[in-house]
Amino acid sequence: MDRSTHQGRRTLLAGAAGALISGISPLAWGQAAGRFPSRPVRVIVPFSPGGPVDAMARPLAQKLSERWGQPVIVENKAGGSATIGSDMVAKSAPDGYTLLMCNVGEIAILPSTMANMPYDSVRDFTPVTQLVSGPMVLAINPNLPFRNLQDLVNAAKLQPNKISYGSVGSGSISHVAGEMLNSLAKIQLLHAPYKGAGPVITDLLGGHINMAFVGISVASPLLANGKLRALAVSTTKRAGMLPDLPAISEQFPGFEVNSWYGVMAPAGTPRAIVQQIYEDISAVMKQPEFAEMIKSRGSDIEVSSPDQFALKIKDDLARFAAAAKTAGIDPKASN
Repeated sequence: MDRSTHQGRRTLLAGAAGALISGISPLAWGQAAGRFPSRPVRVIVPFSPGGPVDAMARPLAQKLSERWGQPVIVENKAGGSATIGSDMVAKSAPDGYTLLMCNVGEIAILPSTMANMPYDSVRDFTPVTQLVSGPMVLAINPNLPFRNLQDLVNAAKLQPNKISYGSVGSGSISHVAGEMLNSLAKIQLLHAPYKGAGPVITDLLGGHINMAFVGISVASPLLANGKLRALAVSTTKRAGMLPDLPAISEQFPGFEVNSWYGVMAPAGTPRAIVQQIYEDISAVMKQPEFAEMIKSRGSDIEVSSPDQFALKIKDDLARFAAAAKTAGIDPKASN
């Protein structure tokens, strides 16, 4: 063994010994030295398979697995309007090996729309990065006679609680969108909560519900093949992918529901690990073929630093608290 190799080993052993003396495990010391991850990573999706969050999580997990040389396993833990899977992550070890693939609903909306939340979105999570944002599409079963938003509103005024809309759960973003439309258009649509976007789409296609606010990435192929009909988008401006489709705010000023997805870790996850996960995700999202896939689904890439994402969450918590009040959503009724 040459002198430089011997010296390197001595330095490594000394560092590990120092870590043990200071009460830090060798694994944690190795992670701090940049070896994360050294075992499989779990990504919890708090929705049923087949929805837009799931569709984002799986290709990202595959790319991270290739980058890290470790399995990145996606697990669907649906239920409780996405709070069951989210709470699982909040209560996991803060070591970076359990991550949450979340959307705006369970992080920024449910605190204002659901009573007895099992976690605090700010206190119990460490933001890693926002991934994308995009509009939702107000989509209907094509067998319905409505050709535009005004047709829907006119019919709803004549038949209160007869036209149903599906959501991914009580207090979710799609629930808030439906109730905001009720409030601003002065109509009464019938709310039908589900455990995820997959079941909503299934029942919408089957005609068991009449309409739903659906993520543009999920809606686009179904609109293209005629299985759904779009009436409007939920953002203040028209979507670049569907430029002929009006924004609801054009008819009902003040309507805005913008969806985003992101990655969270349990509170207390070491900053160095959070930073590495963020940087590696950012690198994946910048890969041309991955970026093109995201854009083809109608979403905008909005990768942000952990600090930027934390500020986004705090701003949205305040914004959606005001929106829930405008929509007249009672947290006790959303339990």
